[in-house]
Amino acid sequence: MTAAIAIDGLEVIFDRFRALKGVSLEVRTGESFGLVGESGSGKSTLLRAIAGLAPVASGSITVNGKALGARRDKAFYREVQMVFQDPYGSLHPRQTVDRLLQEPLAIHGFADGEKRIERALDEVGLGNGFRFRYAHQLSGGQRQRVAIARALILEPSILLLDEPTSALDASVQAEVLNLLEEVRRRRKLTFLMVSHDLAIITHMCERLMVMQSGEAVENLTAAQLVAHRVTEDYTRNLLRASEGFVRTA
Repeated sequence: MTAAIAIDGLEVIFDRFRALKGVSLEVRTGESFGLVGESGSGKSTLLRAIAGLAPVASGSITVNGKALGARRDKAFYREVQMVFQDPYGSLHPRQTVDRLLQEPLAIHGFADGEKRIERALDEVGLGNGFRFRYAHQLSGGQRQRVAIARALILEPSILLLDEPTSALDASVQAEVLNLLEEVRRRRKLTFLMVSHDLAIITHMCERLMVMQSGEAVENLTAAQLVAHRVTEDYTRNLLRASEGFVRTA
């Protein structure tokens, strides 16, 4: 079975700074795969490299069996969409929800835009009443639902999720995560998901890779992480940190 995403020896360099140091990774079709590690570990850079937003110095990226070159074409964005961390920054404040959803359809030349917009809004639990609102009239959770609708409207097979709930209140986080899980199951999507929150990753993902300073530290299943069956001290420290402050007296 062809992997949805296969990465081999990936290097990303910004002004002589090696952000990724020979990272390799394989995500199976239909799987939800997590990337964890502290800030600056290279998680988001890896997603951006796949999306064509970070400069690849060496190594290879293959998506659905097709090796990617330096530039991403329209066909790539039909297959792969990204949902960013900040729903406030990723939506244009002066455009209505309708306009935000029309844009990718116009770029890719879809004729059935009306139907797709209605279906996408419906799928993320917003409905047609939100079509002519502006981003600033929406709550954080509603904005992120619009961002997810925009990613889904081209019917991709892969979603790259960069901390998709970290800018949201805890109560809204669960709603958005449940929505993503539901959409993945229904559409049989592949997820590659970045989070610093181990609880979210173990809830959403079957397997994960731990990253530190631009390198892969270890690959685990979610079950191994939950059971603390890890081999690296760095991963143990992440687990300890995720359990938070415990009062002893």
